[in-house]
Parts: sequence; structure tokens; C-alpha cells
Amino acid sequence: MTLPQYEIFALRYANLPTRTRRDNFITHDPHDEPMPMDYFVWVVRNAERTILVDTGFNARQAKERGRTLLRCPIQSLSLLGIAPEDVQDVVLTHLHYDHAGNIDLLPNARFHVQDGEVDYACGRHMCHGLFRHAYDVEDVVSLIRRLYANRVVFHDGREELAPGIELIKIGGHTKGLQSLRVNTARGWVVLASDASHYYDNMEKPSPFPIVFHIGEMLAGYDTLRAAAASPQHIIPGHDPLVRARYPFHGNPADDIVALHLPPKA
Repeated sequence: MTLPQYEIFALRYANLPTRTRRDNFITHDPHDEPMPMDYFVWVVRNAERTILVDTGFNARQAKERGRTLLRCPIQSLSLLGIAPEDVQDVVLTHLHYDHAGNIDLLPNARFHVQDGEVDYACGRHMCHGLFRHAYDVEDVVSLIRRLYANRVVFHDGREELAPGIELIKIGGHTKGLQSLRVNTARGWVVLASDASHYYDNMEKPSPFPIVFHIGEMLAGYDTLRAAAASPQHIIPGHDPLVRARYPFHGNPADDIVALHLPPKA
């Protein structure tokens, strides 16, 4: 059977221009040169199916955490001709504030999440501020309300979400972080999300310092490589280089790049 192919778009909605290299690696990096962070949501689609990957954060969270919100990530879907009420399936790679906000703006969506992530976000590990800091309790409560409305779909491990789209549990950064493997015209592309924030986290390798299990994160790099058609088919979750390496879709001011197309020469 021939698997369907999909387009993948990365939509930048926020940034943090003040980060430096020493902020982004768990091992010591003596450099204090700038290493900004971008924030994305992703759209995976073809003629039959549209899937939103992550939901970003809102203006309150941006203000509280000192991030620059460029646009509402849900409203930015209109740049691709997608209305929020038409979104049927959302993959939450994990429940950190920058990946799982705004779900109240998606009135008809089902939310796909790993068992281990909800267990982590609602369990004893949240007694520790070190683990709790990157979560927003309002996001977690909002998801649980949708669970009680029968709008949350749980996954455990590696599963097919649809023909040509796989969910891959990685863990590491959080207990239940998942990445996506997507079949495209250029082969299997892997949306790593925060399994690797930057290209350098995986290539050095040196994990990002917010981490639940270092061993799982390091093993996750191998899982990402095995799932992708090549290392050039792995897309990190926060690296500004993604926008430099891939072609813009439409007006560059819209901050949307096409990941199903080959990187720029």
C-alpha cells in the first residue's frame, strides 16, 4: 500500500532573543554568544486530513515568562486557510506551557497525548518546583476538562495516528514527550519537538537543561535518527536555524516555513 504524503508547515509565533549558548546545554558551554529561541506550532496536512501539532502560549504567559509573543498561534492558522473551529485533531507533544496553551480556542478538537505525560503533569513529580516550573496549571486543568468531555485520546509508546503519521514516545525532556514521524514527498520527516530543542543539542550531543530523564533524552536522539530519512529530515523544536534552512511559505513576514520541501541550498 502506498502511504499518503503530507505537507508540513512550521509557524513561528514567539521568540526569546536574549538567550545565550550557556543557557541551552546541560553540559558546560563557556560561550556567552547569543543563541535565541524561537517558538513554533506545526501543521501537518493533505487533501484528506489536517493535524495541528501543539498549541503554543498566550499573552498572559508571554508576559509572566518574559517572552515576545509575535502573534496568537491559533489565529495564525488563518494564514494557511484554517479556521480554529475546523481543527479536528491536535497532537500535544507534551504539556509545557509553550506547547499546550490556547486549547480553549479549539472548540471541536480532540487532543492526542501520551499516557505518561498526563501522569507526569498530574502526579507526584509536580510537588517539585524544578519539574513544575515549565507547566502552567491552567493549561493542565483545561486539558483535564476536555478529558471529562471525551475529547482527549491517550497513546502509549509508538503508534500510528493515521496512515503516514506516527507518534513516537521519546520521554527525556518530560516523562511523556512524543515526536511525530510524517511521510512527505522528500521522505520521512521527524518533528522532534523538545526531544531536541536545537540542532546542536542532538549533534553535540548535549541535552537542553530542562530534563526529566537524561538517559532517555540521549537515547531519544538515536530514536529520532532511526525514524527520519536522514539527519536533515529531523526538525528541532525551537531552533531559529529552521527558518534559515527551509523555504518560506507565502509572505516571509508570515513566518511560516515549509518542512516538506528540501532545505535551501
